[in-house]
Amino acid sequence: MRRTFVLAGAAAMLFALAPAAQADPVGDLLAPPRDPAAYLPTPLGDAWFDPPAGFETRSPGAVLNSRSVAVLPGTTSTQLLFRSTDSKYNPIAAATTVIVPDAPWTGGGPRPVVAYNEATDSLGNACAPSYTLPRGTNKEIDRVGDLLGRGYAVVVTDYQGPRQAYSAGIVSGHTVLDGLRASQTAGVSPDAPIGITGYSGGAIASGWAAQLAPGYAPELNIVGVAFGGPPTDYNILQRSLNGGIGSGLFAAATTGLAREYPELLDSTNDTGRRIALLQKDQCVDVLSYSGLLLLDQRNFSTSPDVFQEPLTRAIVEENRMGRNKPEAPIYIYQGLQDFLIPKAGAEAVQDQWCAMGASVHLELVPGDHAAAEGNGRPGAFAWLDERLAGVPTGGCERVVR
Repeated sequence: MRRTFVLAGAAAMLFALAPAAQADPVGDLLAPPRDPAAYLPTPLGDAWFDPPAGFETRSPGAVLNSRSVAVLPGTTSTQLLFRSTDSKYNPIAAATTVIVPDAPWTGGGPRPVVAYNEATDSLGNACAPSYTLPRGTNKEIDRVGDLLGRGYAVVVTDYQGPRQAYSAGIVSGHTVLDGLRASQTAGVSPDAPIGITGYSGGAIASGWAAQLAPGYAPELNIVGVAFGGPPTDYNILQRSLNGGIGSGLFAAATTGLAREYPELLDSTNDTGRRIALLQKDQCVDVLSYSGLLLLDQRNFSTSPDVFQEPLTRAIVEENRMGRNKPEAPIYIYQGLQDFLIPKAGAEAVQDQWCAMGASVHLELVPGDHAAAEGNGRPGAFAWLDERLAGVPTGGCERVVR
């Protein structure tokens, strides 16, 4: 009875909030399609995002399209469509927004650049930074403004890629790195020191960019990567989010991962497919509130325990942060009272990276997931300032504030 009530409530709530994206939304809900393409985000209808024929042969980071946009006064902003690589190393086209202060850089050397990775945590194309920044609706524009105020160029990439693959680590790292490569056509020096930062979902992109860079983009001058509240391991998140107050975002993250690994849909039952259809174009706020329905992924699978299926375990392991050593120094901050994204994930990544010889500082700060972002970000940005100024750092330490 409880399961029926929860699933009916989920459908009613999400259907009321979902845009009419499908040609036959009611028919699709009654008989969910088997085609994985039905679960991809609805196109915006903006031809600028369509890559030219033959783009697949271009090098990662090659610019495919560009346009000027207005983001903040006193800056020059350019959007770039560029060639990147998805989770299975197939070519894709992704977008980024490069924002450069109009005031000259007065520090030594070229103007530093920071890849700022917003906690997009969404499934729809209208939730991506390339859409929200020019419209004045970006929810983290104050953080971007803070970095611009320090004189840095800021690169804000749609790191979830063209499929809006929320939570997929490999594609997120690739697009961040290729967005930085592309930014060199929009006022960023190839020799500029690079910082990378982000919180929560943005920490996925930041951490994966850090660990993929040595093999994927070794020419980039990455001098420091600072991120907080990192969702590092689905095995941990399954225990902290699934079936609880964070279950709306966990369900969305599952849908996002299935966009990179459509074979996951083979074990999804019709109820799970309906949830994916209803969530497919939603942004983070709606997805967060749907957690009130206490969605349990085990109810959406044809398997008795989907989390133990060999395919699930293999994809979860492939997207576990900490498997590859970053060369750039790392700063992680994590809330001590964060029950949604527990500190065990950040601690495990630090342990793994340090065992490989990386330099990783872990700052454990007071607060739950929301409060820890505000408590930890000033220290992370100050640490990035030092790295971008050329101040050396090294070693591993764990500090409790």
